[in-house]
Amino acid sequence: MNTRTLSFITAAALGISALGSGIATAQTTSPDPVQVEADRFDLDQRAGTVVYRGNVKIRQGEMRLRGARVNIQRNDAGELSRATAFGERAYLRDRPDGQKEQIEGEARQIIYHVAERRVELIDQAELDQGGDHFEGGRLEYFIDREVIQARSDVEGSDNQRIRMTLQPEQ
Repeated sequence: MNTRTLSFITAAALGISALGSGIATAQTTSPDPVQVEADRFDLDQRAGTVVYRGNVKIRQGEMRLRGARVNIQRNDAGELSRATAFGERAYLRDRPDGQKEQIEGEARQIIYHVAERRVELIDQAELDQGGDHFEGGRLEYFIDREVIQARSDVEGSDNQRIRMTLQPEQ
């Protein structure tokens, strides 16, 4: 394996490492190793993108991200700016720092905006946290504020009514 190939692989792994630590907390880096499974990956250093394809599974600590395809984008400073998972049922699971309940979400598209610490679940979206369940065309979860916004409309799809089940506070 030549040095150029090794640097591409290292850059791809660093992008994923930033994803795991970014979802868990914006300020720290997780000590847990990043594990990635995919059939293939393409790295474009100039564009700052890595695309994983084929039953992609990413794991770091408690964070899990799955999809048929996962795109990782970095900003001009080389930091992770956005991760997007696509698939019939893309999947995300994490336990954000300071929260006792984990979040689990599924949708046809999941976008994690790192700087905003916001997760979008788009098209047939479902989100579970602490026994509460949300469904809709589009769900947005603001991690730090623990706020969920739901909409029924999704561009290019029929309206998908919002449904939710909220557990009584104990």
